Amino acid sequence: MSANKSITERIFQAIGFELLAILICTPLLAWIMDKPMLDMGVVTLVMAALALAWNVVFNGFFDRMLKRLAIAHNAWVRVVHALLFEGGLVALGVPLIAWWLNISLWQAFLLDIGVLLFFLPYTYLYHWVYDVVRERMVIRESCGA
Repeated sequence: MSANKSITERIFQAIGFELLAILICTPLLAWIMDKPMLDMGVVTLVMAALALAWNVVFNGFFDRMLKRLAIAHNAWVRVVHALLFEGGLVALGVPLIAWWLNISLWQAFLLDIGVLLFFLPYTYLYHWVYDVVRERMVIRESCGA
């Protein structure tokens, strides 16, 4: 599969990823948590924005630290990166979720873990389907041109 995606396409792919996740998670979490759709919609939107902001801040800091300490990217550094990234997101998101939904920190933590478990296969499937559909469209355009 071709990895030649423009910045516009990458933005489109990322926005599609977030919008579909919000459309799936909002009603699903409202049902599971027995909370109003509006409350869960706000939580999913805020968590998506928080994840985006945390991604920019954390990755910038992490990359600077690797450069400053002259540490090469390898499998272990990637594991540490993933654990610190997710740990930071949990530390930021769980209190916010607990406050907004008026639930305990433990319940918010379990909800966050559940969302993470949803996102593991969702991320894989979304990007796989996107790439397959994209490849078919590229082939169709090249055959029709």
